[in-house]
Amino acid sequence: MGLASLPLMVVMHELDASWLAWVWILLTCLVWPHLAYRLAMRSSDPFKAELRNFIVDSAFAGSWVPMLQFNLLPSAVLLTVVFADKINTGVRGLWVWSLPGMLLALVVGAWLNDFAFQPESGLWITLSCLPILVIHTLAVSASSSRLVRRVQLQNRKLEELSRVDTLTGLYSRGHWESLAASVLQDRAAAADSTLMVLDVDRFKEINDEHGHSIGDDVLRGIADLVRRNLPTGSHAGRLGGDEFAAVMPFPLVEAESAAERIRAAVHQLQFASASALRCTVSIGIAGAPDAGSDLRSWTEAADRALYRAKQTGRNRAAVA
Repeated sequence: MGLASLPLMVVMHELDASWLAWVWILLTCLVWPHLAYRLAMRSSDPFKAELRNFIVDSAFAGSWVPMLQFNLLPSAVLLTVVFADKINTGVRGLWVWSLPGMLLALVVGAWLNDFAFQPESGLWITLSCLPILVIHTLAVSASSSRLVRRVQLQNRKLEELSRVDTLTGLYSRGHWESLAASVLQDRAAAADSTLMVLDVDRFKEINDEHGHSIGDDVLRGIADLVRRNLPTGSHAGRLGGDEFAAVMPFPLVEAESAAERIRAAVHQLQFASASALRCTVSIGIAGAPDAGSDLRSWTEAADRALYRAKQTGRNRAAVA
């Protein structure tokens, strides 16, 4: 609004305008912005108050055009900047809401000024338009850039949330499945890979006896042990509830050793808030899939081994 006063004052000087025009410029360009800010900050709904302020801005801009006697360059610049401000807010339809007040002010102002019309723009008028053109454009660009960076950051956070299970820190089911599927697509990698499915024994009883907070501690503790006992290149995720899965980049014999380390570590796991609690896991292991197998059939093979481990006493690993 302050930058808009520059072309207005230059044109008023060339037109030898009355003191009323200068007072109007002072009020609308320099006093009004500060008043509008205070009105918004003191409002019970600052957002709606600021929308009203934007509409008033447009009415003021409409009143400036007949004061300029429709001088082409400053009129076009000021109206364009006003519309750009409305669009830059991101509020749908705000520029449309601003049109009636702007047009009314323009018509009334033209009538009061006897519809004077001098569209020619001299050198000084052109120069006076440069600050608002340059500074306003850069300010809007900087604001838009900040918003874009903020959206990009939020998108990265959302992507991270979609990739990681927030409770355990392992991969979420969807992301784990995509990683496991990519291993299957690489026949060389799949031939040397093993799938492990792990389930907490009697997890419902742990929740019922010790509470869900302790149950969450159990899941976090087991997830940490899984993460620490798997070699680099493994993909571990939480399938849901108390079930975990991991694709390990080594053959069946080595996978059995890793599964046994995890099983033994879980059996030794202790919890400060439930010192008497001991938990165990059952593990199902499926070796390298046959050619043409999909993730579902590979997982089902490991699940069948897991159920056999459950049926034969729990706290053990079984191979498909």
